[in-house]
Amino acid sequence: MSKIKQRLSQNMFVKNYKRMWPYIKPYWFPGLMSLLITIPIGSLDAVIALSLKPYMDLVMVEKSVQTAWYIPLAIITFTCIQGGLTYAANYLNTWVGAKITNLLKLDLYKKMLDFETNFFNTKNSGDIIFMFNNNADLACAGLLTNLKTFVQKLFTAISLIAVLFYNSWQLAFLCVAILIGAFLPMSSLRKKVDSVMSQSIAADAALLTAYNESYSGNKTVIAYNLSEHQKGKFNSVLDGVFRLKIKMLQRTRWVTPVMHVILSIGIGLSIWFGSFLILEGKISAGNFVSFLTALVMLYTPMKSIGSNYNSVLMSFMAIDRVFDILNAKPAITNKPNAKEMPATHKLIEFKNLGFEYNQGVPILKNINLTVKQGETIALVGNSGGGKTTLVSLLPRFYDVTSGQICIDGTDIRDFTLHSLRQNIGVVFQDNFLFAGTIRENIMLGNKDASEEELQKAVKMAYLDKFIASLKDGLDTEIGERGILLSGGQKQRVAIARAFLKNAPILVLDEATSALDNKAESVVQKAIENLMQDKTVFVIAHRLSTIRNASKIVVINNGEIVEMGTHKDLLNRECGAYKTLYDMQFKSDDKTMKS
Repeated sequence: MSKIKQRLSQNMFVKNYKRMWPYIKPYWFPGLMSLLITIPIGSLDAVIALSLKPYMDLVMVEKSVQTAWYIPLAIITFTCIQGGLTYAANYLNTWVGAKITNLLKLDLYKKMLDFETNFFNTKNSGDIIFMFNNNADLACAGLLTNLKTFVQKLFTAISLIAVLFYNSWQLAFLCVAILIGAFLPMSSLRKKVDSVMSQSIAADAALLTAYNESYSGNKTVIAYNLSEHQKGKFNSVLDGVFRLKIKMLQRTRWVTPVMHVILSIGIGLSIWFGSFLILEGKISAGNFVSFLTALVMLYTPMKSIGSNYNSVLMSFMAIDRVFDILNAKPAITNKPNAKEMPATHKLIEFKNLGFEYNQGVPILKNINLTVKQGETIALVGNSGGGKTTLVSLLPRFYDVTSGQICIDGTDIRDFTLHSLRQNIGVVFQDNFLFAGTIRENIMLGNKDASEEELQKAVKMAYLDKFIASLKDGLDTEIGERGILLSGGQKQRVAIARAFLKNAPILVLDEATSALDNKAESVVQKAIENLMQDKTVFVIAHRLSTIRNASKIVVINNGEIVEMGTHKDLLNRECGAYKTLYDMQFKSDDKTMKS
């Protein structure tokens, strides 16, 4: 049974290093040097123990001090060499480790960007940070540091065991047998760690999420006096992390004291048996002191090997998680023979389209819609009816469950994701702006745009007067998520970005619903400029803004219930659109009167 466990452990070791080899390969030489340097570091530990035999025999027994003068000098010299080599090994190990970690993090980041929207919908921010950042740190730090430690301790053990056999083969066999027995408890460690580790990861992710929520939602916390509530919530998360750490300690830290006891028995037996051998004249006092020193030097680091083995297990488990992520296939990918979508189109068709976020719970049912080039399609209806979901299917934020979306007769799943999304511009209700300057955020629409094109986009988005009022103009820093801009200003930056992209298909997802009347008026003008010569899908909360749409589509409970122009739909007595329009008109009328 122990052989099977040993084989499994070896396979686990080999498997993980094979998987990590592509990341180690670019830095294999300094990595190898950091390991080779540990060989003399470990081997030199035997010098002190070996030197004690002649010292004891010459000084303590023969009382010859003059012939032993070189022994202290040799110990000091070898210790200085060992110290220099230790610094070099640590430097190289840290350098290589940081490089490998960065490569791994880069690949994980690339992989994260490949995942579909629904992947992020089912994860919180703490999960994402732990999956794509912390796992890489755990994998590389434990892997390299502990490999160096093991190589060093291996050669320390080999050199010290050689000293043991040099001084007394009888005592050496006894002590090596006890040393092997001390390692047996480690064989069951991984099984005990697995279940707790997954819970610990979830708890640590919850901790990161708590920090992120308090940062992002700081205004809500202040406005609703939620400080005490958040403190209590955070404290409960900390309690959970604490309990899991204690559970992990209970399942792993027993190894070190057990090894300590077993190895102490070995030292005790060695003293007893060694005393007997001295009295029998089979070994000298120098042999015994040298042997005992080597044994203590061998056993002392071995007592902490349980902690190192635990770190290696953590590292290997992190590597498993990393490669599970890297090998995972996103739900939305390019087909093997996907083709480029042309920059022009004549017809967009939604054919018998159905969609479900969760199996058996339809969000959209039997959607049939034909849109010609240059038309503006307005989507209206009750909240949660599926309007945003429908337009999210066009750039393949999600894939249809049934039916298809075709552009000029070609299913959009047959186009490459890049070319499809390059031909679709999107302006959301809450547009995400990146930390940086206004210029940098607008230029994301087209990084190759000229200064003239940039200035035109700024003017068409009605940003020119605002930017002229800023000291640094387009190079003004806007903070994380554009926090230093108002809602209307953020929307106009997003519109300018869409102008630069100049995609033939445009999706406007309630782009003005969060703005006040004054801001909405300016943003609406910018949107009208943006809509020129494009096929437009617009979700509007204010029906007065879509009167001129080519076609208005009313979606309620996931189905199209009405379709037509503003005038046609208003003429339908008791129609869904007319009901919505009358309700909003009366509401707006009351607001104006008040």
